[in-house]
Amino acid sequence: MAIYVLSDVHGHKAALDEALGLASPGDSDAIYVLGDMVDRGPEPLGVIQLVRSLPNTHVLMGNHERMLVDILRETGDMDSFTWALNGGVATALGLDALDKDELAELVDWVEALPLFDVVDTATRRYILVHAGIDALEARAFLATAGIDVFDGRGAAEASREDLLNMLAHQDPETLLWTREEFWGCPTGLVGADGTGPVVVAGHTPSIVLARYAELKQDMCVDAEGRGCVVPVGACDDTGGVADRIDIDCSAAAGAPRGRVGIVRLDDGATWYASIKDGE
Repeated sequence: MAIYVLSDVHGHKAALDEALGLASPGDSDAIYVLGDMVDRGPEPLGVIQLVRSLPNTHVLMGNHERMLVDILRETGDMDSFTWALNGGVATALGLDALDKDELAELVDWVEALPLFDVVDTATRRYILVHAGIDALEARAFLATAGIDVFDGRGAAEASREDLLNMLAHQDPETLLWTREEFWGCPTGLVGADGTGPVVVAGHTPSIVLARYAELKQDMCVDAEGRGCVVPVGACDDTGGVADRIDIDCSAAAGAPRGRVGIVRLDDGATWYASIKDGE
């Protein structure tokens, strides 16, 4: 079983469909969608329907799903004007077209989406979140659990359960919204020998990633300036291994720079579908 990850489709169903066709995951493979299926693009509910139709698919909540729930549950954490500024109009129109039962079922499903997961390939463990983690708090939590992650040791000794417990103690706002604090600093979870869990996240479009990470702009886009998957943080302290991977390929930007990208974690293979005008 292979593990595929993608994020931040933002209503661009046609590009998602194309990217899935290129990657061709099998029915026994696992697909992880790291949130932000909705808003921005023209078919947010179409994206949700497509994602939910895929076999063996696991979906995490993104900040845009959180906004959707806050609006419809009237929690007071989000107002309609701010949601509209964040691309919520197409999503609202799609929701208005649903009957009462369909709407209730969809909102219940979105509200129940988890904020994180931890997965294993044959060679490495990966932490999956929408936006990122608070690395300092993560290391402190692991230290209290008896896992020494200091002085370049990394967190290779942390079990999947250890990492899930650590993530459960993170601030949900961090998991959904962080940018500079995450991309700007090493996690300290990958040791100097290159072992330890790598964090995979979206939320920050690669076309603006250089604002937050110590990367040149041409490392965050392809030769045509389009969004792409970007490994971050490879250095001597990590044994040359990127401790973070940004998989937000900037679909929210639309054509011509936005793309939907899919990564197979087992071998790093990547497939892209560009956003076309009107799609």
